[in-house]
Amino acid sequence: MYRKCAEAEPPIQDRQLYEQILGITDPWFVERVELKLEQGEVHVFLNHPVGIQWPCPECGTLCNLYDHQPTRAWRHLDTCQYQTILHADPPRSNCDQHGPRNVKLPWAEQRSRFTLLFERLAIDWLGAASQKAVAKHLKLSWDEIHGIMNRAVQRGLSRRESEPLKYIGVDEKAFRKGHNYLTIVNDLDRGRVLYVAEDRKETSLDGFWPTLTEEQKDGIQGIAMDMWDPYVNSVSNHVSEADQKIVFDKYHISGHLGDAVDRVRRQERKDPTTNTDDLIGTKYLWLRNPENFTDAAWKAFKSLRESTLKTARAWAIKESAMSLFDFVYEGAARNHFKWWYNWATHSRLQPIIEVARTLKRRLTNILTYLKHRITNATSESINAKIQWVKYTARGFRNKQNFKTAIYFHCGGLNMAP
Repeated sequence: MYRKCAEAEPPIQDRQLYEQILGITDPWFVERVELKLEQGEVHVFLNHPVGIQWPCPECGTLCNLYDHQPTRAWRHLDTCQYQTILHADPPRSNCDQHGPRNVKLPWAEQRSRFTLLFERLAIDWLGAASQKAVAKHLKLSWDEIHGIMNRAVQRGLSRRESEPLKYIGVDEKAFRKGHNYLTIVNDLDRGRVLYVAEDRKETSLDGFWPTLTEEQKDGIQGIAMDMWDPYVNSVSNHVSEADQKIVFDKYHISGHLGDAVDRVRRQERKDPTTNTDDLIGTKYLWLRNPENFTDAAWKAFKSLRESTLKTARAWAIKESAMSLFDFVYEGAARNHFKWWYNWATHSRLQPIIEVARTLKRRLTNILTYLKHRITNATSESINAKIQWVKYTARGFRNKQNFKTAIYFHCGGLNMAP
């Protein structure tokens, strides 16, 4: 502990300069400054007067000193080209009500080895560059980077206010190849991640609801999601009038229909009794939105869709199903679906029949789209950003680091120290 100033004190202007640079205020002061040229470091030693009282971090009561923790060091913003390290013995207050407690230090948070100003710099850099680039330029390890990000996220989540939520989206994101997922809940109006949990089980989404107030839950008008039973069950168990608020995302429905068309194409391509050379290399023509075709692609596709191919018939059935979302009135949409369902189930195309039966079972929460007009397009946009974060980080060692990165980059949090 540096309780007494050294006999040979550094010039007072040096100590005052660093007190100004570091923002050190009473009762702390700069006791001495040491320059280590070979290591490229400046070491600044902080101290405080003897006999002062310290506020209890629990109740704020001024208390006598209990003792000091062992000397600790904190990385600070560089002084020119020199790394700057602060040193101090953190005091503990002796509170009559709460006992010995670590005193809050004005320059750093508990359990951090960096000053608040350094962490703020790192947070700003991490928001603009990859973790690898920031680690390299600030000379930090991966563990130190993740520590800064985790503290920033915890700080941001603790500051998040109970704002009204109107429309939310529930989606999943693969952590690694295979069935290894995270459940992600997004605020569709503000384009931010609200919640991240491991797996895509019912219990994964169950953890989200206790983070909301009753007013927030009651204020939710619509929830966009895939037709995944665990998510449906969780919403049904926690949200009032869930059957009127769940909206099965039309882009996921288009995906299911597109998969059925592709299965028909593959079956037809393998059929030895028909000449299907026209199907060679056409997979993505059937799956792509015709509105995005080039002139050449549209010319090639036009003759295909007007052919007698089974795949062409499956594609026409798919397009007719998607026109369901163009209706304004639910009654008219139900009449259209009834007609479409009869066509699809009599098509003699097994993949189309299977998806038609699935859509019939889910029809109620497909048609809620006509009331709410929401999709998970915002969630897909956030997923694209998450994929970029994953790519630039070259993957993550564990799910917790991945979750932290998602909150950091996509949570819309106020993370500044």
